[in-house]
Amino acid sequence: MLEFDNVSKSFWTGKQRKVILDQASFRVELGNSLGILAPNGTGKTTLINMMCGLEKPDEGEIRSDCRISFPLGFMGGVIARHSANENARYIARIYGLDPDYIEAFCRWLTDIGEYFDMPIGTYSTGMRQRFTFSLLLALEFDIYLIDEGMPQTTDAEFNRKAGSVLHDRLRNATVIIVSHQPGTIEKFCRSAATMRDGKLYMFETLDEAKQYYDYTA
Repeated sequence: MLEFDNVSKSFWTGKQRKVILDQASFRVELGNSLGILAPNGTGKTTLINMMCGLEKPDEGEIRSDCRISFPLGFMGGVIARHSANENARYIARIYGLDPDYIEAFCRWLTDIGEYFDMPIGTYSTGMRQRFTFSLLLALEFDIYLIDEGMPQTTDAEFNRKAGSVLHDRLRNATVIIVSHQPGTIEKFCRSAATMRDGKLYMFETLDEAKQYYDYTA
């Protein structure tokens, strides 16, 4: 379960205060994946970051009793001067998992050969994305957070393997996707919400959310 209780969040832009959430309350139960439709510039990434604890609300409380992932593509906690091997084993220990398993899984999925034992700071952008996504899939969370959709690399084989693993994970996990494109949400979610002008509106079906989202566009 992940619950927002009267949560408010805003930023000062230098000219005015931008409201991300204004006393928002909602609850996501395990097994009921949620898609949140929100236009660009409304604070989708901030919302996702609050769900996993990367950002704190100004007011209200965020509660959870399950394992929530970091957002897909997030590089926090990965140390550039260390190799993928060292990073994978370090993150495994933080989560209390078997370092040998996490290393082997990431080495198999990234499939970058000798680069796996070289500093991440020497990687191309695509190689870094592959490692980060592999690390997320290795950890097995109850709720996976996706900002704008599943990341794609230029490596078709990696995308195929990673997509297959993610599909298997989601059989027993819940996903929360925040996106401005309804098509992205349709692949994973049955229920949906819309976020606009600091307000979050929950709907029982994606069709209802899409109708409201289109009407207020």
